[in-house]
Amino acid sequence: MLPNFLLTRVYGVENLAKAECASIYVFNHNNSFEVLMVPALLMYHLGGRSISFVIDWMYGKVPILGFLMNLFDPVYVYHKRSTLSSIESIRPTAPSADAIERCTEKLRAGRSIGIFPEGKRNRDSKTLLRGKSGVGHIALQSGSPVVPVGIDFNCRITKGKIPVLGRTIVRIGQPIVFQQRTERYRAMISSLSGCSTQRSELNQMAAEVTHEIMHCIAELSGKLYQEPFPRNRRSFS
Repeated sequence: MLPNFLLTRVYGVENLAKAECASIYVFNHNNSFEVLMVPALLMYHLGGRSISFVIDWMYGKVPILGFLMNLFDPVYVYHKRSTLSSIESIRPTAPSADAIERCTEKLRAGRSIGIFPEGKRNRDSKTLLRGKSGVGHIALQSGSPVVPVGIDFNCRITKGKIPVLGRTIVRIGQPIVFQQRTERYRAMISSLSGCSTQRSELNQMAAEVTHEIMHCIAELSGKLYQEPFPRNRRSFS
């Protein structure tokens, strides 16, 4: 927490108390340092309750960093290759359940999760990347509230740049609940016959929820979300 005490201002802490159950915390992603600083800040204001973050598997193999990550029972994803051959050579076997299922299981067990829906660092000072619709599937499958968190920087506001490390502004939004769409989604899952039309509709629902989440993050982070509203797409990454 020491870097946070020196560098970070946080707004909306009162919104954390409004999500009484296990929640999905969603963030924009700008640089490497915020991956450690912002989770520590959030867990500090949650009274020490930990959050399982969805992160790329290779970070768990980095000395010291991997140790810190593993303390909070992360959900590792395995679709990316490491740029370091020494780490890529010890790439673990991916679990049978995908990340969406593993996140949903944790939420149902009472464990909160954290996700960066952009999927990678985005140093654009004005615009968010398209959100990956996995977060929409997780929100609809679990029925858990989504708490949007915007990460901003003094340097972005004054100079239009994303710093490697700098004075940080964290804005926590009010929890979002998608109750009616969750009920519809679950009903479709329970009656899923495997036909492409049903699966396409599930993907459409998840993409729409993701779109709403990204607009909330945009408002809190000071960036724009300029992706068009998803309509009639067959699949979403």
